[in-house]
Amino acid sequence: MEFKLNGNEFIPLNALLKMMNVAESGGQANMFITDGEVTVNGEVETAKRKKMRAGDTVIALGETIEVQA
Repeated sequence: MEFKLNGNEFIPLNALLKMMNVAESGGQANMFITDGEVTVNGEVETAKRKKMRAGDTVIALGETIEVQA
């Protein structure tokens, strides 16, 4: 999947998971992140509001999201 920032500098990781329907809610997104079920650029990420920028790759629950400008 691809997510376009549409002129924004970044999107918080938990908001990205919710917006891309990987998580049903922000709370569920936060749970996935704190449980270590999300990787950013190949590394487990536990910061819920990590700023996702163009070029970042997020993998969560078998879904891959490419963040684009």
